[in-house]
Amino acid sequence: MDAEPSAENVDEWLARIRSFLTILATRKKREFHRRVSIGDLLTEREDNAAAYGFGEGTTMYDNVLVLGDVRIGRHTWIGPGCILDGSGGGLEIGDWCSISAGAQIYTHHTVNRSISLGRLPVDYAPTRIGNGVYLGPNAIVQMGVTIGDRSVIGANSLVNRDIPAGARAFGSPARLR
Repeated sequence: MDAEPSAENVDEWLARIRSFLTILATRKKREFHRRVSIGDLLTEREDNAAAYGFGEGTTMYDNVLVLGDVRIGRHTWIGPGCILDGSGGGLEIGDWCSISAGAQIYTHHTVNRSISLGRLPVDYAPTRIGNGVYLGPNAIVQMGVTIGDRSVIGANSLVNRDIPAGARAFGSPARLR
């Protein structure tokens, strides 16, 4: 086989790549009992987080979208398919948080720009998540919100106002329970 793929040997290269990915997938399944995307076969979650300068012991899946100024503390888990938007003044997430699969945390929105046909600017505000916060699957945190330490945000909740420390909030919009 040639050293580089060409039109003539592309099928051979694809077969080699698929074989390699199958080996990686089998190893991941054996070690962690999970099936993951190709990006997560090729990377380690702790290395993904370290590449962004996130705190010691923090992990995140390869398919997490990170925008702008995002700072995350130690031992925080960022699940697959999350959006971490720090483009509007910064996003801070504390230590020992769980940001579940599909969660979206924003620091900007384009509502006013859109409805004004571009006459108004994009709106920005920093967003803060305290220490020990659990953010449920597919939860959405709007720009400018602060979630206090040790709070629990339920799955599919829309957080559009500050949540005090130790609170439990669920629903759309999220209400204290």
